[in-house]
Amino acid sequence: MDSTTTLLVVGAVIAAGLLAVAVGLLVRLVRARNTLRRAGLPTGPRWVFWGAVAYLLLPTDLLPDPVYLDDIGVLLLALRSLRAARPLPPTDL
Repeated sequence: MDSTTTLLVVGAVIAAGLLAVAVGLLVRLVRARNTLRRAGLPTGPRWVFWGAVAYLLLPTDLLPDPVYLDDIGVLLLALRSLRAARPLPPTDL
């Protein structure tokens, strides 16, 4: 195996790993939204959820699609936004 083939294989493995992380975050985002909706809690602005899903699925990105770092960042921000929409549990003062 020459160096170009090795480089391509390593690049493909890294891209596949990043895609797996992005899909895992998408699953967490959907689960968090569904959990909040079932509990009757606010889920934050709808456009945050659907914008993050669209950004992952659409081919137009800030970085080319084999590099999923920007997609992961958008999904993490959307997940953080959903979690911030939950009311905090009461504290005993």
